Amino acid sequence: MKLPPNVIFKQMEIGPMENFQYFIGDERTKEIAVVDPSWDVDYLCGEAKKNGYKITAVFLTHGHPDHTNGVAQMVKRHPVPVYISKHELGILKPRVKNLIEVNDREKLKTGNIEWECFHTPGHSPGCQLFKHDDILIAGDTLFIDGCGRCDLPGSDPKRMYYSLYDVVMKMPDSTMIYPGHNYGPAPFATLASQKKTNPYLTCKSMEEFLSQRMGIFL
Repeated sequence: MKLPPNVIFKQMEIGPMENFQYFIGDERTKEIAVVDPSWDVDYLCGEAKKNGYKITAVFLTHGHPDHTNGVAQMVKRHPVPVYISKHELGILKPRVKNLIEVNDREKLKTGNIEWECFHTPGHSPGCQLFKHDDILIAGDTLFIDGCGRCDLPGSDPKRMYYSLYDVVMKMPDSTMIYPGHNYGPAPFATLASQKKTNPYLTCKSMEEFLSQRMGIFL
């Protein structure tokens, strides 16, 4: 994908659960946010330093430990604000002083690059996406040819259906999906392609989605 002007974007697979972490930021200022720092903070900090980036924020797609287990170490080394949805379960919010709760459609900045937050509950109450231009960091809301689990504490498959069909599916077909895990046949894909191949985006009704995702027949 050709990046929008002046955007820093780096996708990295780290850890035993095939997590993707991201650097997103501004080429002009070299300021970046780290999305979902986990598993190997030494590597993340080393990569930022090697590329001349200044870590100025942490963005969290949600609060599950495999996406947040490096937050405390990251903010100890870089005392920056940590942004999480205000809707996330309290037990899943990192215990750090710099935590800032954000609203649906709130805009966050890395340097002069603006990222819009989209609240997409279903996998957890506080799942959120980050979007700039055609880049969409989807966390565990949407994988390539899959979607996040809906059988965990705080999960809700009906809310996941609305998050996918009323939020994600209404974005431009050119939107590039960057997921929270490398669980699919590719590390990223366009929304247009996902509308054809992702079984959770081809359902004709909520009932069909619940049958696909949960084995529930209504």
